[in-house]
Amino acid sequence: MRPEILNPLFASVEGFKGVGARYAKLLSNLCGGLRVVDMLWHLPASLIDRTYAVPLKVAETGRIWTGKIKITEHIVPPTRKQPYRVLAEAEDGTELTLNFFKWYPDSLKRSLPQGAFRAVSGKLEIFNGRLQMNHPDYIVSPDVLENLKAVEPVYPLCAGISNKLLTHLSAQALERVPNLPEWLDPHFQAEQNFPSFAEALKKAHRPQKSADLWPDSAPRRRLAYDELLAGQLALAIARERVKKQAGRVLAGDGHLRRALLENLGFELTGAQQRVLKEIATDMAAPERMQRLLQGDVGSGKTVVAFMSMLNAVECGTQAALMAPTEILASQHFETLSAWAKPLGVNVALLTGSVKGKARAALLADLAQGKINVLVGTHALFTEAVTFQDLSFVVIDEQHRFGVNQRLGLSDKGYKTDILVMTATPIPRTLVLTQYGDMEYSKIDELPKGRLPVDTRVVPLSKTDEVVAGLKRKIEKGCQAYWVCPLVEETEKTDLAAAVARYESLQQIFGEGEVGLVHGKMKDKEKDAVMERFKNGDIKLLVATTVIEVGVNVPKATVMIIEHAEHFGLAQLHQLRGRIKRGYEASTCILLYGYPLSQTSRERLNIMKQSEDGFLIAEKDLELRGGGEILGTRQSGFDNFRLAQLPQHKDLLFAAHKDAELVLNMDKNLQTPRGQALRILLYLFDRDTTVRTYKAG
Repeated sequence: MRPEILNPLFASVEGFKGVGARYAKLLSNLCGGLRVVDMLWHLPASLIDRTYAVPLKVAETGRIWTGKIKITEHIVPPTRKQPYRVLAEAEDGTELTLNFFKWYPDSLKRSLPQGAFRAVSGKLEIFNGRLQMNHPDYIVSPDVLENLKAVEPVYPLCAGISNKLLTHLSAQALERVPNLPEWLDPHFQAEQNFPSFAEALKKAHRPQKSADLWPDSAPRRRLAYDELLAGQLALAIARERVKKQAGRVLAGDGHLRRALLENLGFELTGAQQRVLKEIATDMAAPERMQRLLQGDVGSGKTVVAFMSMLNAVECGTQAALMAPTEILASQHFETLSAWAKPLGVNVALLTGSVKGKARAALLADLAQGKINVLVGTHALFTEAVTFQDLSFVVIDEQHRFGVNQRLGLSDKGYKTDILVMTATPIPRTLVLTQYGDMEYSKIDELPKGRLPVDTRVVPLSKTDEVVAGLKRKIEKGCQAYWVCPLVEETEKTDLAAAVARYESLQQIFGEGEVGLVHGKMKDKEKDAVMERFKNGDIKLLVATTVIEVGVNVPKATVMIIEHAEHFGLAQLHQLRGRIKRGYEASTCILLYGYPLSQTSRERLNIMKQSEDGFLIAEKDLELRGGGEILGTRQSGFDNFRLAQLPQHKDLLFAAHKDAELVLNMDKNLQTPRGQALRILLYLFDRDTTVRTYKAG
């Protein structure tokens, strides 16, 4: 049960003054919900300073001016296409014209009666030598002039929701903040000069200067730390739960792994050997393994994963590898089968395409233990699939699995170990936010003999020269990718469309030589084209970013990315990785258009200078922020309400360390600070973690 002290914050704002039924849906979409706490997490993005109240004759145009005026005359225009003008005079005798472009005479005469005094606030402009104010923000009685001379927060808005409404709602929400116990370590709070939670909220919603809006202001940092601490504590609790789960010792005699190394034809890198030891240590421990394996494109994660699966097979158990798509699953199956055959290890493939008698026979063999390693898609974990003794699971390229889903996957087997594998170089910052419940290993070394990709940055004006060079390459037997950012032309953009580029390249290279894949095609259609490209039937593949992950075509040594300035850094790196699968020299051409922003120019230069995926990922985090990976939002990664990455990276590391220390000293969160931290978990919707922890 949520602590009663938080009930005021989880009540609906539909009972607030000024919130009718017509605003509810708009507010919910804008603020992420209709609870009081959702209003509190929706912070101002800028401010309006209404304290500028100098005599009007010395006031600067272009600024917000607040002052007292006397209404001298109304000038009603002959048509509604012209503005309604109200002439006024300030206390120093300076004339001011108030213009209204959407007007109702009766209403304006009531609010601005001739001869009356009013206090107004709005932006000063000059036209034909006369001072003007178009649609004043405020027109009030002079006796509340001092109240107007304030700094007004400006919130992120949507159509139908005004800033006045949000300011009004935030004031009501702040009144409902209870006196909560302090959950921060007192020494850390003093060191950081953090205000209390309630004071931080109040200052964040009522900024007095621009610096108060910055991520490094004390109130914003305090709130960011609260959110990060809640997240890190939840992940640390999940990690403790995993540690408590009994596993089984998987320590094979090594005969299959030694035989594989003899047949591979290449030596493992130092990084691969180090990671294999880390995984083997986990598998040999009596607790269940939960480990993330990071490795850049071409770093050799698959062989590490397979050797770890062989450890399970040596122990007389089964292993499984799950991939996100059928084509990637098939690719893994081909690779693993070639390695497994000389060893006498039986590897099978299960996807949606395996049906009828073949599927029934495969499932029977699996249940009887005749299949040692099963490769497939999500189909592996459907109810009909039964293993005789599954002990080890590898999940490839899956960012969408949260903590609870990862824990649930192991239920297919008995005390199953899990290895999550990704080719996306994820900065340590984001590893903590998404995979903080797991141990993690990193392969940060490429196999010997891999040649660097020759990356060139070329303007779109030289496209004809690029096509001519591409033709020479293809005539020599190479294959190539041509990536476009859109599927078809739209009225809003002049970016090259994949369909249009496909048609133009067909005219140059011939219809049978060019293929097309994009996100609007059905999976079977995409897979058929990719299979033809993989087999060499298609020489040039025109595609959108659907080819980012996993496709292995060693003969494809040229990658052309059109309008590269519109792609994220990590996305460009992933695309370039498609031509790092073999040991042949390869070329990546980044075609860019004008005008080129400073950020885009920096991205392209980084791509030209570096192939280090982890360095590129860090740069991408700096340029794009933590909400995006691979250039597209991934639902598995936290989208914070208050914290901003990388600006609050130091707070994330501090929260991670603090969460570990808390659980080391107070595993059940029973001390006064522990009880306060339970409230924090509920406050940031981590109550599922709290319930799980209480149960386990």
